[in-house]
Amino acid sequence: MTSVSDLAASNTGSSNLVAVEPGAIREDTPPGSVIQYSDYELDSSSPFAGGVAWIEGEYLPASEAKISIFDTGFGHSDLTYTVAHVWHGNIFRLDDHLDRLLDGAAKLRLDAGFSKAELADITKRCVALSQLRESFVNLTVTRGYGKRRGEKDLSKLTHQVYIYAIPYLWAFPPYEQIFGTSAVVPRHVRRAGRNTVDPTIKNYQWGDLTAASFEAKDRGARTAILLDSDSCVAEGPGFNVVIVKDGKLASPSRNALPGITRKTVFEIADSMGVEATLRDVTSHELYEADEIMAVTTAGGVTPINTLDGEAIGAGEPGPLTVAIRDRFWALMDEPSALIEAIDYEG
Repeated sequence: MTSVSDLAASNTGSSNLVAVEPGAIREDTPPGSVIQYSDYELDSSSPFAGGVAWIEGEYLPASEAKISIFDTGFGHSDLTYTVAHVWHGNIFRLDDHLDRLLDGAAKLRLDAGFSKAELADITKRCVALSQLRESFVNLTVTRGYGKRRGEKDLSKLTHQVYIYAIPYLWAFPPYEQIFGTSAVVPRHVRRAGRNTVDPTIKNYQWGDLTAASFEAKDRGARTAILLDSDSCVAEGPGFNVVIVKDGKLASPSRNALPGITRKTVFEIADSMGVEATLRDVTSHELYEADEIMAVTTAGGVTPINTLDGEAIGAGEPGPLTVAIRDRFWALMDEPSALIEAIDYEG
């Protein structure tokens, strides 16, 4: 992948402005589709152009971001996090993401040490410094580390907050969001039980999700949809699952993160007069669904066309999925309480 510095070095003019081209920090998007990047330029005279991290009170170029190997977030996955996104210069549902982050931190007895408003300001500042109009924004709160290396006494650890804004990352690239993708139900791994890892707290304990991703790849599919120990649908690696049957939506109420994108999908469905329910979803319902969609910040609303090699519905993006997907991306530009414009000049 070409870096911002590589682009700057190849700029033969006297200007520091560098066009943001596909293949650099953007993915190709289907012409005429609802997913289109902003047309803008980066000022390469700034070391922050293209990515920024906030670590221990300091803003750094993303390329210089480092954390201590003694942080228990790294050593024990003792943390929680959230991922928000910026599209066309607007950050989407930051308030909801911060609420979920702080709720998860409270459940884990983590103290971010910052108010919700302070975290919001740091987050938006990272985006503004990066100059990115389309950005993947991560906020993580860890148990941290103590004065003594490898400190094991939890009461002596200082909690840490890490925030970064980098070019938009896709769990499902734009072409798959428009034309659909494939999934399998793993045969060799189930989602970790609710009595071991609380699925309502976003975390980096991805052992089961990673194993499922490798199995999907081995079986020629793009991704996986995991079941739990009771053979009910849980979630995929980084996404919620929503099924459509007889014009109604359903999504797992257990062993699944309360996703912000899923919340948006349900709100869109309600505005369309479509019933949407959080409940147990059986494996039978998954295979018999008329439509299946994967919903996530890092991928919007993606149709799943095949499951275990068999077509879902007609084997192409279904009408409700398409309508919800298109409405989701339209929300990125419509003035509302869901979006806030980033002040890139401040």
